[in-house]
Amino acid sequence: MMDALNTAVPEWDYPTYRAGEEVALFTTCFVDQFYPSVARAVVQLLEESGIPVVFPEEQTCCGQPALNSGYEGDALRVMEQFAQVFAPYKWIITPSSSCAAMCRVFFENAAPDSFMAKIGKNVYEFSEFFVNILGLDDVGAVFPRKVAMHIGCHGRRELGVVEAPMRLLRGIRGLEYREIPNMDECCGFGGTFSVKMAGTSLAMGRKKVENILKTGADVVATIDMSCAMHFGGIMRLDPRIEPVPIMHLAELLVQR
Repeated sequence: MMDALNTAVPEWDYPTYRAGEEVALFTTCFVDQFYPSVARAVVQLLEESGIPVVFPEEQTCCGQPALNSGYEGDALRVMEQFAQVFAPYKWIITPSSSCAAMCRVFFENAAPDSFMAKIGKNVYEFSEFFVNILGLDDVGAVFPRKVAMHIGCHGRRELGVVEAPMRLLRGIRGLEYREIPNMDECCGFGGTFSVKMAGTSLAMGRKKVENILKTGADVVATIDMSCAMHFGGIMRLDPRIEPVPIMHLAELLVQR
């Protein structure tokens, strides 16, 4: 179905979830500030699956913007705050593969063998939690539309989260999947890269939009709303384009 699935990806030794264990929701900055409906959808899916959900109100950023910009000292302070807030929880679920990769991969890169790195290992992108840990790939969703899927670079390359969201997408009744040409190419967002290298970022984003439009999809699904904001904004600001609506995968999965 997808050539990208043949790409070498990390292999994780996932722990076993035991019924009744609490899951802490890490919303991320993008979802909290711009797409709160995504967090609500994730909570709904967890609760419908019998998973107790808690929301630590002291949570802030994971530190990714500062680390990507070279401000390691500032990033470490934010990472420490994250670790202190989420230390009580074995399971930390987030609707962002980018932030999940920051916690599980880059915490350790920035501070090897630290308390922060230990807590970061407990962070999972929501689709990998459902598929690879809970063993669920059909949550009863119904969405009879043509849907394309964008999986961001951090999820694809750092976490190896490709098959999990695709399995959940394939489990949606009535959905017709439309593959984006060269779907493994970056959309050009890259966090602060889109600000510091705006010309290159826009060129990459326009290419991604061009490929999305080729699919004829009614909706673009994604597991990273930061990417969605980038190529979605390009579509909205170009008067020649009829924008394709964008939904987080979790929002599709609560459709009935």
